Amino acid sequence: MYPISYAADPILEGRNRLTSFFRIIVAIPWLIVAAVYQWVAEIVAIIAWFAIVFTGKYPDGLYNFNAGYVRMYSRTYSFLHLLNDEWPPFGGEEAPDYPVRIGVPAPLDRYDRLKTGFRFILLIPVAILAFLWYIVLYVCSIIAWFAILFTGKLPEGLFNPIRSGLAYWTRASAYGLLITEDFPPFSYEEASAVPPAGQIGSEAASSTPENPEG
Repeated sequence: MYPISYAADPILEGRNRLTSFFRIIVAIPWLIVAAVYQWVAEIVAIIAWFAIVFTGKYPDGLYNFNAGYVRMYSRTYSFLHLLNDEWPPFGGEEAPDYPVRIGVPAPLDRYDRLKTGFRFILLIPVAILAFLWYIVLYVCSIIAWFAILFTGKLPEGLFNPIRSGLAYWTRASAYGLLITEDFPPFSYEEASAVPPAGQIGSEAASSTPENPEG
């Protein structure tokens, strides 16, 4: 079971055609906040890198900040890529009632200094796979945009790859920010960590059933 869980409710029927049509425009405020949040999160990750390399620990304040960024980033881009129509929270707090839920466990008692020290190199294959998933995500989102505009529905055959792509990007982001030491699984099913609504955080990452992927 992968430590970072990503769950998205399959909201397929009754989609909002108007906000879907203007999605890239209405999402701009969240994208701006996410961009600033990301800039700070990367600085925090650099500080955390030194802390882990020298002490083997991820300071709680730094960890919680970057965990919040992962949640905010994931909800924003899930909204942008049409996974749901509900306005995401601007902050990085846990939001058990939101259609997309990200489970981030408590920091490890001890981090591997060697894995952290060479994280920039270890990130290379993760970045390559993230790029491949981005292509799938981009193509499926465009097709989904047309499907929603013409039918008011998001086909399950598009929902599943969009969810999988966003899940990988969420986990890759957490890996890059040193939150986890485990390589992100390429497929959604391999992660085996999908919490039901309202179950988040460390509980979500430790006891979550798997939703099937198409």
